[in-house]
Amino acid sequence: MSKAVPELWRLTVSEASRLLGDREISSAELTEAFLERIAAVDGRLSAYITVTADGARRQAADADRRIAAGEGTALTGVPMQIKDLLCTKDVPTTCASRMLAEYVPVYDATAVARLREQGAVLLGKGNMDEFGMGSSTENSAFFPTRNPWNPDCVPGGSSGGSAAAVAAGTATFALGTDTGGSIRQPASFCGITGLKPTYGRISRFGLVAYASSLDQVGPLARDATDCALVLQAIAGHDPRDATSLPSRVPDYAAGLTGDISGLRLGVPKEYFAEGMDAGVRDAVSAAIDQLSGLGAEIREVSLPTTAYALACYYIIAPSECSANLARYDGVKYGYSHRGDGDMWAAMERTRQDGFGEEVKRRIMLGAFALSSGYYDAYYHKAQQVRTLIRQDFARVFEEVDVLAAPVSPVVAFPIGELTDDPVRMYLVDIYTLPVNVAGLPAMSVPCGFSDGMPVGLQLIGPHLSEDKLLNTAHAYQQATTWHRERPEM
Repeated sequence: MSKAVPELWRLTVSEASRLLGDREISSAELTEAFLERIAAVDGRLSAYITVTADGARRQAADADRRIAAGEGTALTGVPMQIKDLLCTKDVPTTCASRMLAEYVPVYDATAVARLREQGAVLLGKGNMDEFGMGSSTENSAFFPTRNPWNPDCVPGGSSGGSAAAVAAGTATFALGTDTGGSIRQPASFCGITGLKPTYGRISRFGLVAYASSLDQVGPLARDATDCALVLQAIAGHDPRDATSLPSRVPDYAAGLTGDISGLRLGVPKEYFAEGMDAGVRDAVSAAIDQLSGLGAEIREVSLPTTAYALACYYIIAPSECSANLARYDGVKYGYSHRGDGDMWAAMERTRQDGFGEEVKRRIMLGAFALSSGYYDAYYHKAQQVRTLIRQDFARVFEEVDVLAAPVSPVVAFPIGELTDDPVRMYLVDIYTLPVNVAGLPAMSVPCGFSDGMPVGLQLIGPHLSEDKLLNTAHAYQQATTWHRERPEM
């Protein structure tokens, strides 16, 4: 290994790719360094549910052979983590739930399969809120994940294990999912970069469903360049997903020019409401000023339906989850209670024991919203509001190219602080939910600190504008160093 190479677990995707391609390091060396890092620090973080050390070593050896034969790609030999909501062949996929604690898929999710085809090395599966339902990764059936910047605080959720792993250097990148902010919010809380793509840009085949019209897979990494490389590998049409878009996939990495001169950057006034931490407001405002200094034209805009997005989301998402999770009946899928002779009693006990409290809360909310006599008042009305939110964004994107806003009104909070107050917990995602309701792409970009904890700048774009978002983030990161900050562990 070259003396110029830093500790291997500190490498970004692009740095690791260059060193692997130049044969300055091997994937076997790199993978072993990450496995050692996991052994050293994950006992304090619990970012992993499953570590696949033996499989990772085999994949690293295969990657080295591919590179030696001149068949490597940008991700060949690069170690990754996958959120435990995405199916991985012959590797447990638990969704952090007792209901699926023993489930081992016989196939890979499309996004995972595409990364394997590229030669990326799977280190293991990331902890999460059960079935993706939560904002803190405290709802895992196994253990909470801790924030690398302060282990007394949450890492965000539901992709908290993935964000914590990237921030702590126990993976170069991770795949997460975002239903209401579950990539962007933990990325913000952990000081890394996370991208939620346009709904349909990445296949949902093999993603265990929470809310099917909202769920989307996306990358968490150190910077915009790394997100671009991962997105390039996993984006594109998949005939096995009926919601997958047939649109052409641009070369995201080639589009990172860093030039945002003339970019019309909208700042929605509703995203700077009362109740936001002063430190968050200051960091995000400074980031917008920085973008202005790089040539962006700042315009204040209004998204008045933002006020209704939280209520809209918490009718649509629980309704869809109550339908999707009905399959877990103890007969065909997952955990099964074996103690009652009566089938209906056994099914009820299966769900009582197999699901955690937050999952049961959302199933009941959804079942109520869909029930006879309430459907029109709740679910149908929420879908009408969803249309208004989409129209709001469409109107604003006639005036601006990209929106800039906070990811969350707060930074990472102490573990246990909000577990008994679900409404306050839901409000943590108030600025991320509208994006999912409208199906838009958005990013979290590190932009500073408040009370010693990271703050994320949210960039939001119109449909299929990931290239523009990535370039805006890249321009900002070329001019700042927040994305290079690492927690001391």
